[in-house]
Amino acid sequence: MKQPDLFAGHEPPAAPPDPDPADAGLSPGAPLAARMRPRSLDEFVGQEHLLAPGRALRELIEKDVPGSVILWGPPGSGKTTIARIIAERTRAAFVPFSAVTEGVARVREVIREAEARLRATGRRTILFCDEIHRFNKAQQDAFLPHVEAGTISLIGATTENPSFEVIGPLLSRARVFVLAPLQPQHLEVILRRALMDAERGLGDWGLEVDDNALALLAAAADGDARRALNALEAAATLAGRGGRITRDVVREALQHRFSRYDKAGEEHYNMLSAYHKALRGSDPDGALYWMARMIEAGEDPMVLFRRAIAMAAEDIGLADPFALQYAVAARDAFHMLGPPEGYLALADMTIYLATAPKSNTGYRALQAALAAARETPGAPVPLHLRNAPTELMRELGYGKDYRYAHDYPEAYAPQEYLPEELRGRRFYRPGRSGREPEIAERMAFWARLRERQERGADAGGGSDE
Repeated sequence: MKQPDLFAGHEPPAAPPDPDPADAGLSPGAPLAARMRPRSLDEFVGQEHLLAPGRALRELIEKDVPGSVILWGPPGSGKTTIARIIAERTRAAFVPFSAVTEGVARVREVIREAEARLRATGRRTILFCDEIHRFNKAQQDAFLPHVEAGTISLIGATTENPSFEVIGPLLSRARVFVLAPLQPQHLEVILRRALMDAERGLGDWGLEVDDNALALLAAAADGDARRALNALEAAATLAGRGGRITRDVVREALQHRFSRYDKAGEEHYNMLSAYHKALRGSDPDGALYWMARMIEAGEDPMVLFRRAIAMAAEDIGLADPFALQYAVAARDAFHMLGPPEGYLALADMTIYLATAPKSNTGYRALQAALAAARETPGAPVPLHLRNAPTELMRELGYGKDYRYAHDYPEAYAPQEYLPEELRGRRFYRPGRSGREPEIAERMAFWARLRERQERGADAGGGSDE
């Protein structure tokens, strides 16, 4: 279906002057991270899987045919820098735009200018939309007809998974490039470059920097170049011109380091998934690590307890029936104790669940039973299993021939409990972990009793419920 053109009905003005490059005119007082932003692909550090010679994104940039692209990656990984490098290299007009501070009115203006430019000079326009996920779906729809018509090429930058945050029609018209967090070795290169650069960096400060202090800065930045440079600038300010940056100075500059975590975003679900999978995989160290990461990032412990309780039912189940009780008890203990003592209950539970025997036979039995219920929604309850509170019901055979288990020697009365359509179907099959072999033995014993009864060896007796 053709998308509505929100900009129709406006007469395009004369072609406007081309925008200046995005980072032109930075003042000496700008933050170090802004001053040290790479100006070319040769200066860019990291993201080799995209920007090494011969790689897809580099080829598109060098040939000046980027088309529409979505750059997805964590903060400080180089999304805006790549867009600015495209601005320096492209023959198209480059218009930066932030979905945080600007709205659809500004988009209308950019589109009108792009149409006028294309009509007057034949020159393309690249619209760089930073934080594109901040636009809702209706706002993103506004780009579609103009991307489709070639009026603009769209470069969107986002820290959120575009599968969830960017509308499908835009994704189908753009290539998605995934940027990774920078590695410590990349950040050390960036930091040393800032320390040596007298024009844009700290090269004229005469600083001495301990290697282990630089390594701490690189590790503490969590793959974020902006964070690393901001921390270096803070450390330089503390040390003063001609001073020495030690690990203690770096620790003071860092103050409290927040991990890269968004309690409402993808990283939340990634870490929670890692926690669950480490529990399922019987790795207490991995489970404890992801638990600690989320706690340090300010996650609500109840989120972890809920996932652990679900895991105890799904992945441990009857191999250790106590695991579910343990998880619920640990949650209650946290409610009683609160942090930090309550974290011990969370940690103990995590270790217990990770080291417990595992079985998902209960989960598989549930899925099989649900599938059977969907297959036979009208199967009647067998007469002998029906309650008979009235004389009429008894006359109709309700409850007739029902066998009361406690009237039999082993408290087991062989009889059919499934409707006729499902006679003989088995949903639960015990596994071999933990206590389930005991359950398997008990079920095998009952099967022998049932076979004996069917041979007529034991007619038994019974009574109504």
